[in-house]
Amino acid sequence: MHVNRPDRPAPPADSGESPPPWLPDFCSLPVIFAAMVVSELLVLVILIAPTDESQPLLPRLATASAFVQWLALVCVVCLCQLRAPLLRMHPSLALGVAYALILTVVLLGSALVFQLDHQLSLGLTLPLPLQARFLGRNALLAALVGAALLRYFYVLEQWRSRVRAEAKARFEALQARIRPHFLFNSMNVIASLIPIRPRQAERAIEDLSDLFRAALGGDASTRGTLGEELELVRRYLDIEKLRLGERLHVELDIDDLPDDLPMPRLLLQPLVENAVKHGIAGLLEGGSIRLQARRSGNDVAITIQNAFDPEAPSRRSMGMGLQHVRRRLEVRFSGQAAFDAHAEGSVYLVSLRFPCESPIASSNRV
Repeated sequence: MHVNRPDRPAPPADSGESPPPWLPDFCSLPVIFAAMVVSELLVLVILIAPTDESQPLLPRLATASAFVQWLALVCVVCLCQLRAPLLRMHPSLALGVAYALILTVVLLGSALVFQLDHQLSLGLTLPLPLQARFLGRNALLAALVGAALLRYFYVLEQWRSRVRAEAKARFEALQARIRPHFLFNSMNVIASLIPIRPRQAERAIEDLSDLFRAALGGDASTRGTLGEELELVRRYLDIEKLRLGERLHVELDIDDLPDDLPMPRLLLQPLVENAVKHGIAGLLEGGSIRLQARRSGNDVAITIQNAFDPEAPSRRSMGMGLQHVRRRLEVRFSGQAAFDAHAEGSVYLVSLRFPCESPIASSNRV
């Protein structure tokens, strides 16, 4: 059993918790891209400023860009390699170490380039007597840009931490929101079945128990699987079928995805419940709910469509459950997921797409 020490960050792969929010992952492409873009913008600002430089702009731009981008990549690589020990430090100390590392890399890199330039007589830097000026100017620019970038990443990670905390709170609220009317209706149906169909009543009690166990257990960081989500949906629909009878028809089309495909917990059940409550239950003749899941490259695409009455007033209050799911996808997949919900005549369509959290194996359905 793994026990997390209080003075060390919990391993995200095991516990699902994120590292301390002040430090970004310098190995990630967005961080590398941001560092390179800011560095290039700095080069452009310096070169387009008024100067007595007689050399053409484009050669100067190419030389300065290559030099600055090289320094930026070296800094990012060093911070990437030192991220684990930095995470074990106090945030203030680690921030100072990261800042000092940036200045050290820039100074050493500038000194190396300056010496090579004069040994090879390339004429790309300042004259030899102005070495201190060259190094000091580069160190000053690195100090300003490094401080701005570290502050930006700090604020960004703090914001993401607050968003994750908000999403977790909403998820926990969603877990506790098994609606009273659904519970009461289910218990009334079960009570009516006991004297005439005791076996169905017993099965309904088991379904209701499993539904509550899944809704109230776990937390926002727990991963589920497609098979678990579908089993939860089936149990929920079995209970609703006892209440709605032949008015509720269900179509599942998910044969090409494996049961062990990882996905966020309680992702499908709220959408299906939304379709029943705001769609099928409001139609005297009932209708169908169709759930389809497909692989699309490295993504999973899921659609849920149901019949509904466009004039029903309950449609106005259905957005909260959809917003919960949308927000959880945004936080869980950092903007790589897509969610859409809209009406097409008398059919309501919900579609979501999110990256596979592990490679999709061949289907294990029979």
